[in-house]
Amino acid sequence: MESEFIALDKAAEEAEWLRNFLEDIPMWEKPVPALRVHCDSQSAIARALSNLYNGKSRHIRRRHKTIRHLVSTGVITIDYIRSADNLADPFTKGLSRDQVEKSSKGMGLKPRKKDEVWWKPHLPEWRSHEVGSKGELNQTESKKSTVRLASLAQFLR
Repeated sequence: MESEFIALDKAAEEAEWLRNFLEDIPMWEKPVPALRVHCDSQSAIARALSNLYNGKSRHIRRRHKTIRHLVSTGVITIDYIRSADNLADPFTKGLSRDQVEKSSKGMGLKPRKKDEVWWKPHLPEWRSHEVGSKGELNQTESKKSTVRLASLAQFLR
């Protein structure tokens, strides 16, 4: 449970930074409402919302005070979300294909088509060269496989 509480503290600090950033934007609607932080650990939420901390760890006590302050001042609200609906799960553990597709759609990601190129260089210095079996450039033998090579000296200038 400590790891969930530490992650909740980090998310709360990021939410506080984001809220301060939004308040500094002149055209943003004021006052900025409380930001919702989702957590899938009911025990971490109960500990965060409790006024009493009876633990012995100093670093957890500091995190508890930070979260309590942000909740009491209205900077954040902490909401429970089921693990099955948590969009952050693909980044924390291995999931089945169906769960990865569900969370990817929830994040707004779309699958890539097989023939779709996601990156294509548009540099004039990219040329086709034939590579010999020892790795040397050889433009005369047609038996060797053709690959794309970049002129790194020109590219890095």
